Amino acid sequence: MKFLDLAKVYIRSGSGGSGAASFRREKYIEFGGPDGGDGGKGGDVVVEAVDGLNTLIDFRYQQHFFAKSGQGGMGAQKTGASGADIVLRVPVGTEILDEDKETVIADMTEVGQRVVLAEGGNGGWGNLRFKSSINRAPRKANPGLPGIERTIWLRLKLIADAGLLGLPNAGKSTFLAATSNARPKIADYPFTTLHPNLGVVGVDDTEFLIADIPGLIAGAHEGKGIGDRFLGHVERCAVLLHLVDGTSGDPAGDWRTVITELEEYGGALADKPRVTALNKIDALDDEERAFIRETLEEVAGPVHLMSGVSREGVTDVLRALRAQISEDKLRRRETPEDGTWQP
Repeated sequence: MKFLDLAKVYIRSGSGGSGAASFRREKYIEFGGPDGGDGGKGGDVVVEAVDGLNTLIDFRYQQHFFAKSGQGGMGAQKTGASGADIVLRVPVGTEILDEDKETVIADMTEVGQRVVLAEGGNGGWGNLRFKSSINRAPRKANPGLPGIERTIWLRLKLIADAGLLGLPNAGKSTFLAATSNARPKIADYPFTTLHPNLGVVGVDDTEFLIADIPGLIAGAHEGKGIGDRFLGHVERCAVLLHLVDGTSGDPAGDWRTVITELEEYGGALADKPRVTALNKIDALDDEERAFIRETLEEVAGPVHLMSGVSREGVTDVLRALRAQISEDKLRRRETPEDGTWQP
């Protein structure tokens, strides 16, 4: 399934049915009087957060969603049928934005959450509603109210407990593959990861969800590389894991590049708790590890040493992440009956 995290859709609620102007006409009944029924209500356009989806790819193939209009009223005081609602099913974590792509209409953060995006028009009154002591035979009936038509944007922000940050080829995908069942693409060239990946990682009988996003480069906020649009997927994370390539030649400069992009992105992302890890230490000797770690700590604070390939120091990094996640977000992992556990 292809990944899509931004989609533009056009919605329209149903119009209300027209009221009926009718009179009761039956044999042997001298004074029948008005009996026109009301029109039915138009259908609503509703968005619902459902489980089991992690992409908006369905909205690439269908962008128009129109609810049914209500039926008109009829004689014998019959009210028209209401129009059927139309439901847009989206993944949990989807933001509903107005046409300006800035105004947030709704934030779908829980399974089963429903929001009415466009309410259907009310049905018109039949002439029975206008009967009075001075107007015994009204011929007036109202048309139904029109539906609401609008353009909206759907933007998916994956809900994860921890997020991975770093330059391209910092080892984010290798780390995710080493600690979870996720199998992201891994190669020795930049921008191997083209869309976010999710994985469930476990440490000390607890599990949490971690998100890997495409790497950032200098100028990403200006659209360079893949840009910074995937940073939205780590906005909801409780903690960020910043991986720095220990073999790059300038780890401190790499760290500053990513932090600068976070600050340019805006919001509270740059202020989120971060765990900094010097990755690929399997390619460094003890002297190089100590020197690079000391250099990086001068600008980044405490630094963990790890290798996604040899898994050295990975457990300590996972424990540091878990310490920043609230207990209600952590999940106790199930251990098979034979006592073994596989990530």
